[in-house]
Amino acid sequence: MRNTLGIVCTLMLAACAEREPDFREADIAELHDQLQRGALRSEQLVEWYLERIESIDRAGPSLNAIIEINPDALSIARALDDEWQSSGPRGPMHGIPVLLKANIDTADSMSTTAGSLALTGHVPPADAFVVKRLRDAGAVILGKTNLSEWANFRSTRSSSGWSSAGGQTLNPYDTRRTPCGSSSGSAVAVAANLATVSVGTETNGSIVCPASINGIVGIKPTLGLISRSGIIPIAHSQDTAGPMGRTVRDAAILLTAMTGIDPDDPATLNAEVRHDYSANLTADAMNGKRVGVVRGWYGEGRHPDVDASFEASIETIRDAGAIIADDISLDGDGLRAAENEVLLYEFRSDLDRYLESSGAPLKSLSALIAFNRANADTVMPFFGQEVFVQAQDKGALTDPAYLDALETSKRIARTAIDNAIVEHELDVLIVPTNGPAWMIDHVNGDNFSIGSSSWAAISGYPSITVPAGFADGLPLGLTFISSPWNEKQLIEIAHAFEQATRVRKPPEL
Repeated sequence: MRNTLGIVCTLMLAACAEREPDFREADIAELHDQLQRGALRSEQLVEWYLERIESIDRAGPSLNAIIEINPDALSIARALDDEWQSSGPRGPMHGIPVLLKANIDTADSMSTTAGSLALTGHVPPADAFVVKRLRDAGAVILGKTNLSEWANFRSTRSSSGWSSAGGQTLNPYDTRRTPCGSSSGSAVAVAANLATVSVGTETNGSIVCPASINGIVGIKPTLGLISRSGIIPIAHSQDTAGPMGRTVRDAAILLTAMTGIDPDDPATLNAEVRHDYSANLTADAMNGKRVGVVRGWYGEGRHPDVDASFEASIETIRDAGAIIADDISLDGDGLRAAENEVLLYEFRSDLDRYLESSGAPLKSLSALIAFNRANADTVMPFFGQEVFVQAQDKGALTDPAYLDALETSKRIARTAIDNAIVEHELDVLIVPTNGPAWMIDHVNGDNFSIGSSSWAAISGYPSITVPAGFADGLPLGLTFISSPWNEKQLIEIAHAFEQATRVRKPPEL
């Protein structure tokens, strides 16, 4: 009997050893530990993600999060494995697969299209500065993600996550519902465990909204902390790239790798790039902090599940030892109108400059408008390009109308946040990120009801969204906002909140 039992145990152990690895929800620290011990190779990790992408993102029903796979990903991972063995890890992202939003330049076998058929085959002559930083840190660029075409700046009736080059990205928690945008594919891919982390971009809400709606962490950094060079723009006064991950720590590790002073982007010259944003993250970081609760400005409608999640978050923060200053109000009269004027002016100027300098097949916004009209059946089957036309009609960035709108929008947003923080001696502000995901509607477009991204986006101040609850199985997020260059403390507080709640649940795929 004893011999029989021993044989059975031996066979069971052998079977366990032969099981396929499962890297769902694996974080960077766990993966690096396995790489360090020789229990894992980056090449093996990339192979696993490629197989999962094929089965979940490409085979039906497809999430359609990834627009292009890097054909060199396996060879890059193989070389990084050899490097680790010979000389150790080169940086905090060594061997870790990263997905990039398809508006970020890579000078490799992949295109940079912003989701538009107008830029099919566009391969810029150089990597974006942030991509150089990631490669220097040892990241494996796994592919590019789908997005709301032109980062959701083509039409007032656009559908988040739809592009003419990539089709419609779907929400992994309910494929009938929006993934939000414009960094739709970047958020969905991380939520669905198609990559370890990803990079998105934001002008107003394009990181925090899809992160919140897909149940992950998204960081919108201070304007200038991450270089904008080599990223297809909307508006230089608000654009930034940012990290997206399943945990605050993973997003912080990625943020550290992404930052750096870029001579081609003056906004980075005074950036606080000396930090390791993942260092010293503890579960007690909320103790003694002053947290301001912002109410009454996060949407025209209310949702009972959002309210319940928000109240529960406030109690969690209070129980963790924070001092709550409740019912903070932020005056925003005239903010969105001024912002819209700024975005329209800057879009034409910034995009024309990018198209010309990057060797794009079309050299101007006016050429894009003509292309879209000539190819309307494939490029504009659901919505038009009225925002393009409005931007094309704007004048130069020396126009008094633009300069006044820029001054007004920055003043309103920054004064509101600064006054609240100073008056109440706050470390951070909190507010619900979004309402639950709405139904995809290619006839009427997006149906935003609750959103809180504008203050941090327009001011250029940092924000981070963290999973905070659910509404009928759909993720909800909590946003933390702080003063410029205060990412270190912001991330520490957000991490402590995450540890106290542990709300994230992966989609059932």
